[in-house]
Amino acid sequence: MLTAVRPKLRPRVKQVLIVAAVWAVVWAFLYVAAARNGYFDLKVYYGAMDYWVNKGGDIYDYLVPGTPYGFTYPPFAAALMSPMALIGWHTAIAISVTMNVVALGFIITWLIGPVIKRQGWQFWFSLAIAFGLVAAFEPVRETVNFGQVNILLLFMVVGDLLLLVRGGSRLGGIGVGLATAIKLTPGVFILYLVVTRRWRAAAVSTATAAAATWAAATFAPDASRVFWTDAMWNTDRVGSATFVSNQALSGLVARLFNPDPMKPLWLLLVLGALAVWAWRVRKAVKAGDELAGLALTGLVGCMVSPISWIHHLVWVLPSIAVLLDHATDRSNDARRRRHLMIFGVFSYLLLCSRTPWAFHQKFDGLGLLGGNAYVLLMIALLITLPIREPADATSGPLRKANPATSTGPVVEDVPDLVEIDRRVSAAFEAKDASKSSEPARPLVGA
Repeated sequence: MLTAVRPKLRPRVKQVLIVAAVWAVVWAFLYVAAARNGYFDLKVYYGAMDYWVNKGGDIYDYLVPGTPYGFTYPPFAAALMSPMALIGWHTAIAISVTMNVVALGFIITWLIGPVIKRQGWQFWFSLAIAFGLVAAFEPVRETVNFGQVNILLLFMVVGDLLLLVRGGSRLGGIGVGLATAIKLTPGVFILYLVVTRRWRAAAVSTATAAAATWAAATFAPDASRVFWTDAMWNTDRVGSATFVSNQALSGLVARLFNPDPMKPLWLLLVLGALAVWAWRVRKAVKAGDELAGLALTGLVGCMVSPISWIHHLVWVLPSIAVLLDHATDRSNDARRRRHLMIFGVFSYLLLCSRTPWAFHQKFDGLGLLGGNAYVLLMIALLITLPIREPADATSGPLRKANPATSTGPVVEDVPDLVEIDRRVSAAFEAKDASKSSEPARPLVGA
């Protein structure tokens, strides 16, 4: 009998179709759900540079027409952005988007590359899927749509900590220092290096930030004086703490006790978060888990900042990577892996959902949860994010590889073949001795 056989797709063709399907779903989701922010923050940068360089005005006097928003970054950031005054608006958009996309590619590779290698997944296919999923992540898409610098700062810090600091490079800390000079909030990573006693990296990052700030003061002394004495302390330039996009602890307190900000309660929560963070990051670095230390510091930086808009929460990406790492690690028991995968998927979907926006100006009842959904999730992650345990020297041989970075088997995972051969031979010899009356026979194929 003749039967029809359906031709099978080649594996590469199937993978391309899966990637195309994932990206089509993501694109449709972005078309429906993503906010159209019109590169507003990039418009602030662009207008401030034009006002400062081309019109000779004070950069911190500039406000976007019809709004109270102006340039709020240190003078070093202004010096780096000053060439923007020489290009057109659409060119500035193209450069901003390109830099964010390229930086995001490196970040994803650094965060989940070890997981891909350990699992034996095809690299290009896994990276393409991951890139599509990250594109739907609300803080990432908000950063790109606003024309913000958050992804670029994350790129500097992740590359510095995972490549230079962990690798013991003399330049370890330079990325953290530059990021701090551009925008003050990454300075929490200098504190991270101090708390975990990486003194040289802490000194390098501090010296780099100071040198960049000094260079900016030499380049623009008037702007530096205005920023450090006035603009830095003028919180009205940033926005209201009660605005639902502020997912820092300050926003949580402000919405709970609106219009009374309850600053003592906020300070108490900040101190509590820093105490938990310090305890957990020291444990992480002692175990050699730099990725967990990075993730925990990104979380606490968003939480304790006076203002953390939703697009600032790109610092939560390393936490999602940590959950993926542990959820796919077969050294964990199946139940733990299943729970971590559920928590990781829930965290990712929540941070794609725009949940807080559904409770804008609704700060009672269900709004207490919905309007503060992201900051509540960060609190949960700060407390429960898994950290790899160091090997116990008293219970067996020490591991010969760093469990936080290893992508393959380590020494104790490989059977001791010599010991097995010795035991098997001894068993056969004992059997032969008990049958000494019989002539010895060779062991065929032993």
